[in-house]
Amino acid sequence: MIAPVWEVAEGLTDYPFALARMQGIAPAIRAGTESERIWLVEHPPLYTAGTSADPAELVDPQRFPVFDVGRGGRFTYHGPGQRVVYVMLDLAARGRDVRMFVAALEKWLIDTLADFGVCGMIIPGKVGVWVTGQQGPAKIAAIGIRVQRWVSFHGISLNVDPDLNDFSGIIPCGLAEPVTSLRALGCDASMAAVDQALARQLPAMLDRLTA
Repeated sequence: MIAPVWEVAEGLTDYPFALARMQGIAPAIRAGTESERIWLVEHPPLYTAGTSADPAELVDPQRFPVFDVGRGGRFTYHGPGQRVVYVMLDLAARGRDVRMFVAALEKWLIDTLADFGVCGMIIPGKVGVWVTGQQGPAKIAAIGIRVQRWVSFHGISLNVDPDLNDFSGIIPCGLAEPVTSLRALGCDASMAAVDQALARQLPAMLDRLTA
């Protein structure tokens, strides 16, 4: 298959614009008028509520704008220093297996972290990718997807160097464990270096979808 278009947005991308763009690209991929796309962005500080969001987990609703979105999952934070990757793929041509797709995204993140000497892991029953922090497991990356007519959108977020205090306005993904970042773990990788690692590991992620 032809590789997806790889696109890195400059600056901070307005969330309503990003959502509208994904909602336009996904049906165009299904119609065959648009290529698959991996779109990397940073957002201004905001919270998003997935389809399973519990209002009680929005601790400070006045802190940042809150957007209801159609992806799976609960509340999550996006902001500067966090790499958000919107993954728009034709899963009808890549195996039609949503569980395999999520597992491939998890492994993509784990392989990317390994490029920086960070050991990522999956914890059964807990969404996202985790590391071992000073006080036990800490979440470093989130996954929240939507699949519509076998085209995926939304995607993953990896904490490179965000303000971790910004997460305190929600209970991220409904979990009590702390969040962390590459910087908090002592890794001063730049966003460009993270993007390069994600690009380097992308072919293996795509291969897993049709393995």
